[in-house]
Amino acid sequence: MTQATHQKIRKAVFPAAGLGTRFLPATKATPKEMLCLVDKPLIQYGVEEAVAAGCTEIIIVTGRGKSTMEDHFDKSFELEASLAARNKTALLEIARSVSKLAKVTYTRQPEPLGLGHAVLMAKEIVGNEPFAVLLPDDIVDATVPCMKQMVEAFNETQSSILGSEVVEGDAIQNYGCLDCAPDPKNPRLLAVKNMVEKPKPGTQPSQNAIIGRYILTPRIFDMLETITPGAGGELQLTDGIKALLQHEKVYGFSYKGKRHDAGDKQGFLRATVEFGLKHDQLGPDFRAWLKSFPL
Repeated sequence: MTQATHQKIRKAVFPAAGLGTRFLPATKATPKEMLCLVDKPLIQYGVEEAVAAGCTEIIIVTGRGKSTMEDHFDKSFELEASLAARNKTALLEIARSVSKLAKVTYTRQPEPLGLGHAVLMAKEIVGNEPFAVLLPDDIVDATVPCMKQMVEAFNETQSSILGSEVVEGDAIQNYGCLDCAPDPKNPRLLAVKNMVEKPKPGTQPSQNAIIGRYILTPRIFDMLETITPGAGGELQLTDGIKALLQHEKVYGFSYKGKRHDAGDKQGFLRATVEFGLKHDQLGPDFRAWLKSFPL
């Protein structure tokens, strides 16, 4: 595949076919991506972030038992008719706004064969253009949406961009890690030389971890179709990006914002408190209640 110059990021891929086992039993019948953070499901935060970054087409890679995601982003005639009949105009606008966010397309991943495989399932829909990938588990609280920051970096480099943050100490062993050097012209850009998946403590090339935000050139699909499956027969996205490094530049990007791992129970609870405190309507009363809560 060839990469045209000055292409725009129009499409965003959301891998959402996982089983959500870290949240059992809640995810036995409810997709993890539909768990509610204050008043919106997790995946809606990511979709809104992608739309704010200029994406007009959302591609959700789903699996069995995920149909509630499709219903959520679809128009609900019964709900809207009921709200309209009762003159619930504010709630009606909220319901309508979700289905108007973007064009949403779905494709199925028949079995969970890794993040790289999930991204590969979107190949035909993405086509020959660069695209964003957002993992719904990672909720990034930022003044300028994280993906918008990354799109601006892509516009500068026209190269694949990996969202990155500094992870202190041995916690880096839980992440993909970048072997990288700051770009002389833009210190938030990190020129990637190599990547190490979950390095053993003391062996990491840096403390720069990869988080669940990517902008990838279409050549990644060629790489994912040719790499060897790793542990458990899964196609790892990091292996595909390492192969991509042999053909073109890849950059890490130190975004400005705070990431919450909402795929983890502890992270989800912390995100709920922080987003609850920031909520326009709920925040003041919630803050007052927390202050009075006996610890």
